Amino acid sequence: MTNRLYYGDNLDVLREHVPSESVDLVYLDPPFNSNANYNILFKSPTGSSSDAQIEAFEDTWHWNDVAEDAFDQVARSGNTKAFDLLNAMRGFLGENDMMAYLSMMAIRLIELHRVLKPTGSLYLHCDPTASHYLKLLLDGVFGADKFFNEIIWNRTAAKGHAFTRFASSHDVILVTRKDSGATWNSQYIGHSDAYIRSHYSNVEPETGRRYQLDNLLNPNKDRPNLTYEFLGVTRVWRWTKDRMQKAYEDGLVIQPSPGAVPRLKRYLDEQEGVPLGDVWTDIPPLNSQAQERLGYPTQKPLALLERIIAASSNEGDVVLDPFCGCGTAVHAAQKLGRQWIGIDITHLAISLIEKRMKAAFPGIAFTVEGTPKDLASAEDLARRDKYQFQWWAVSMVDAMPFGGKKKGADGGIDGIIYFKPDGKKTEKALVSVKGGDNVGVQMIRDLHSAMEREKSPIGVFITKAMPSGPMEKEAAAVGRFHSEATGKSYPRLQILTLAELFQGKRPDIPWVDAGAAFKRAAREDTGQQPSLL
Repeated sequence: MTNRLYYGDNLDVLREHVPSESVDLVYLDPPFNSNANYNILFKSPTGSSSDAQIEAFEDTWHWNDVAEDAFDQVARSGNTKAFDLLNAMRGFLGENDMMAYLSMMAIRLIELHRVLKPTGSLYLHCDPTASHYLKLLLDGVFGADKFFNEIIWNRTAAKGHAFTRFASSHDVILVTRKDSGATWNSQYIGHSDAYIRSHYSNVEPETGRRYQLDNLLNPNKDRPNLTYEFLGVTRVWRWTKDRMQKAYEDGLVIQPSPGAVPRLKRYLDEQEGVPLGDVWTDIPPLNSQAQERLGYPTQKPLALLERIIAASSNEGDVVLDPFCGCGTAVHAAQKLGRQWIGIDITHLAISLIEKRMKAAFPGIAFTVEGTPKDLASAEDLARRDKYQFQWWAVSMVDAMPFGGKKKGADGGIDGIIYFKPDGKKTEKALVSVKGGDNVGVQMIRDLHSAMEREKSPIGVFITKAMPSGPMEKEAAAVGRFHSEATGKSYPRLQILTLAELFQGKRPDIPWVDAGAAFKRAAREDTGQQPSLL
């Protein structure tokens, strides 16, 4: 079951594929109900100033039949406390956008409670827009006594609205537990420079290690068995005389001056640090120049997820992210030796995670569920959602998605394959995807026109339906492209059917610059790879 990516609605995936009490840790970073559209940014390897953008998802909710159905599902779930809360919220808020968002979240939180083990925890990442309502929902689903922490992540410098209110600068992470015995590993952060200078001012000349001299006296004065003379000083000591003698021989007990009370040498590099609090200011957000940034709009820092996973799970545990986006949670889980499950409703996200994980962990094995695996399932996706179908088809030929859902400006282009016919200069092949039952010569002519307009030497036409003879003749008439580097010529306009894609056929292009569709994730050196499926 684990080390799997699922393409689909997380509510359906949870119900159909994730057994009860099988997950150790849930992290979810759902849309915040901020009424914004989020675009994935794709960097062009051609060096052009403009980058391609695709709308990843629309963070906008409305009260409609879908919201009403989610509300009714909570009513029928058997969790009466959760429904009482949701119903009270409806009485207060009415049937508005926020209520639609909360209904969608409530039924999913009920399913996430089901799949968590008794020792499991859930981290819900949100912002102040809805955090107060979500905290109530968590109390309704998990029980108010199971609430654990409200973490404030200072994600950015204060900005915006400074003249009308205090500027916004933080996200909220709500933490709740399935039961009181949830997994917990204490986390620490390093001491400040000022603290180190004031408390660890001593430096060992031989090693350069910083240390402080700590007290060896026992606060309990009535301990005859620990009262003895050591280095000419009689006191009630913290340790037995044998242990004190051993520490002295190891150089850990020193006498600052003759007749002075012996002290313990405590090294800075052996201390755990300061226990981590619930306000996190030491993890910066990903700016536009961050090395790990992949271009996904809501990408969170890897360090943030590593901290959460380290605190509330152990090696081999199962981590679930039902809104996995660009896959930071599953990346962190893999890096820390956990098993993982990721779910997302867009093929753009699943395709990005596939490439990210394979780049960061060469040789990794995992399963992707819900994406087309045969002709019938591809045709089904084309019927259900033409945009998801287009993104899937584009990923099959390692192309960068292009155009998005707003047709017109893209000129019928659905993807771009970057390649270097001479090994140096980058050219681009245009990809057009047609998932309908009827295709014709005009579509070939349209792609040819786009190629001429974009000065693209190669075009790829992907079709669900079989091309006609006139279409193939029209494509052949576009001519051939010669590469001096390979000494071969290539059809300028190539037609590929879905059936041929599943048989392994790919565009015939010289010097394909694979991986240009997404920024490549840095390879991880974990030093310990858990066994994978």
